[in-house]
Amino acid sequence: MKFIPSSIIPDIILIEPQVFGDERGFFMETYQARRFAEAGIGSPGQHPRCDLVNDGGFVQDNHSRSRQHTLRGLHYQIRQTQGKLVRTILGEIFDVAVDIRRHSPTFGRWVGFMLSAENKQQLWIPSGFAHGFYVISEFAEIVYKTTDFYAPEWERTILWNDPALGISWPIPAGQAPLLSAKDSRGKVLSEAEVFDV
Repeated sequence: MKFIPSSIIPDIILIEPQVFGDERGFFMETYQARRFAEAGIGSPGQHPRCDLVNDGGFVQDNHSRSRQHTLRGLHYQIRQTQGKLVRTILGEIFDVAVDIRRHSPTFGRWVGFMLSAENKQQLWIPSGFAHGFYVISEFAEIVYKTTDFYAPEWERTILWNDPALGISWPIPAGQAPLLSAKDSRGKVLSEAEVFDV
């Protein structure tokens, strides 16, 4: 595996697996504890730039399916914070992470990556970030590991199109994204609860 820190926000890491394929299909490792620990993912206190404490191992796997033009996010848990390891197993998405650690030098900045079943890349998003994605293909299925359990009482949402963030979502002109009621009521960053680290 290759672990490639983002040039904009180095805490966000793109993971490229080594894929072994032939006419029968392919094989790849999507998670291997030792390799991830060497990269500072999934081991307590090993991530060199993350000041939150509970990225110490994965405790929950999630699987979601969404139709084209669905936009989910930008989500985070203000307590029981979650690091996320995201990959797409069907279709293609534009996956986004926003730094919401108030004292971070990259506070309020975002990065986005195309994750697809074809490129087989994964994205590591540590605690302290809001996360969302936009579905480009007809359907997309996303699986992701989290470092803490889902806690709806602590879930928060930042508005996907907050002008202060200026996220360049690849939404076709004239096409409105499909949003949940919760996501359409998200708060702008200046009014949202953020991490005081």
